[in-house]
Amino acid sequence: MSRVKTGEPSGATLISVFPAGPVVRCRAFQAGDRFHPAISQSDLQAAAGVVVWPMAEFEADDALAAAAVVAARDAGVERVIICTPDKDLAQCVWGTRVVQLNRRTRFTLDERGVIQKFGVSPESIPDYLALVGDSADGYPGLRGWGAKSSAAILAKFIHLESIPADWREWHMNAAHASALANTLNRELDRALLFRTLATLRTDIPLFEDVDQLRWNGPHPLSTRSLHDWTLQERSPAEYLFAAAERTMMEF
Repeated sequence: MSRVKTGEPSGATLISVFPAGPVVRCRAFQAGDRFHPAISQSDLQAAAGVVVWPMAEFEADDALAAAAVVAARDAGVERVIICTPDKDLAQCVWGTRVVQLNRRTRFTLDERGVIQKFGVSPESIPDYLALVGDSADGYPGLRGWGAKSSAAILAKFIHLESIPADWREWHMNAAHASALANTLNRELDRALLFRTLATLRTDIPLFEDVDQLRWNGPHPLSTRSLHDWTLQERSPAEYLFAAAERTMMEF
């Protein structure tokens, strides 16, 4: 968005994703009101020519994951960069073709980087988050399962259901292994629920061709929109960009 504002030439693809109502994870696990619909904001973004994906049932992270899968299949796409530091998006990283970028630090994670950071491969990220929890998404994980123990055990067993119930069958040096096994055995159903919450959906039909996402400039503005902007003593472009930036996701 900043590149568009400053007039920097680019084949910019600008996409806004917002919840249009309670999503599936909110119904599965009540952890507070985390969803704030922004219908008027989406109207402004659409007027700016931005592709808008209203999520009636899923979340923005699901849309990012689904979009990354489609884009990665396109032979014309050199690399897919997911611009968010959110932990759960690390499950989408694939080799060096699909990577995760923290735009604030400018640090990029490819598959090797995910393993170095979390101690597990991208396919184990939902299992890892199920054990350690994710405060950003509102589920606590399992008591006693910290980052180190979770990473060490999942690095060997990959998924929760592959972890033997008897810790003596782990054949590894894990601190408090007996207590960890007891907790996992007792709360396995809860852990599997958390993994479901952490697993992003990649089967959401959003687009068929990446060219559909290209930004081609704003759409004509209505008289009412211009009147509203005039009342706020800001130019249409200034108000539009200010509103759009609040939930903008750039690919």
